[in-house]
Amino acid sequence: MEQLQDGIRQQMPVGSVTQSNTPQQVAKSNGSMACCGVFDSKSQTLSSCFCYNVYKVFRMEGSVVRLQNIKLLIAALEYIESHLCDDIKTEDVAAACYCSKATLERLFRCVNRISVHDYVIRRRMMRAAKGLSDSPDKTVLEIALEHGYSTHESFARAFKQVWNCKPSEFRNRKYTELYPRIRMSLEIGGKGCVNRKQVDISELYDLFQERKNCYFVCCDIKNMVHLNRISRKAGDLAIIEAMNRMNQAAGENDMVFRIGGDEFCILTDSCEQAYAEQIAEKIRSWNEGTFSYEETQIPLYLYTTAVSLKQEWIKYNELFSGLHDAIVESKFQ
Repeated sequence: MEQLQDGIRQQMPVGSVTQSNTPQQVAKSNGSMACCGVFDSKSQTLSSCFCYNVYKVFRMEGSVVRLQNIKLLIAALEYIESHLCDDIKTEDVAAACYCSKATLERLFRCVNRISVHDYVIRRRMMRAAKGLSDSPDKTVLEIALEHGYSTHESFARAFKQVWNCKPSEFRNRKYTELYPRIRMSLEIGGKGCVNRKQVDISELYDLFQERKNCYFVCCDIKNMVHLNRISRKAGDLAIIEAMNRMNQAAGENDMVFRIGGDEFCILTDSCEQAYAEQIAEKIRSWNEGTFSYEETQIPLYLYTTAVSLKQEWIKYNELFSGLHDAIVESKFQ
């Protein structure tokens, strides 16, 4: 985090910061942000791993991409992740990143399609849910206090907003990180990452190293754009329903991961294709089943495929690309 902040400060124009300048004043004086360095996208030194939204938002003045904006979002994501149990507000994140609240909110919404506040709540509820799953001896109130909530009621409201169930009910479910950490990098990435929203799949990658010959079952929600047009809440409920179906179909030692906006995978504990195909077929059998949204039943269809990535060594980005390529291929089968 400190290195990123130093990098941001080093790109500020000479004389733009004085002892009387606040980060917000500097941002105002320099336009969109407290830095003015630019990055030539034609040089191809910027990561190809950014999703299309990132590329679109930062494509300014022809072929110029503002590198400092990407650094700002990386710094913001890291600050949020390290302060999830604190009572942080958007203003705190902006101040830590040396930019204005308006700038941070605008960039964050454009790239991640969610406000800083809502992202913080979702990530916090992921940690809380894992705590409920991993620590059955702790009370719900103890978990709430650990994550910055002073009462059981306020925690339960926030939890249900994300998970669509009470904290006490969640303890009977298998944990899946429904809203993984958003991942951005300045490193050159592998093929297939362009136009995709990347999330942190570190846990999946580590488990894959132990199960290199095991099969994946990959799923993608059909017509997710349409569901989000109904309402963002309808889209969130569709994601929860997809996760529930996959957890229900998976075996006891199989693990479900969310690997994109509306993409999931199950890393099985089996090297047998027939086992993975059986899980995939069970998920397909539930297609056109519905979920409830404001007293309306909405059908949900999942593209589903079983795949094995049998290679001697697969890099992090290659695993991400391989799973997404399998999902794309399943739509044409």
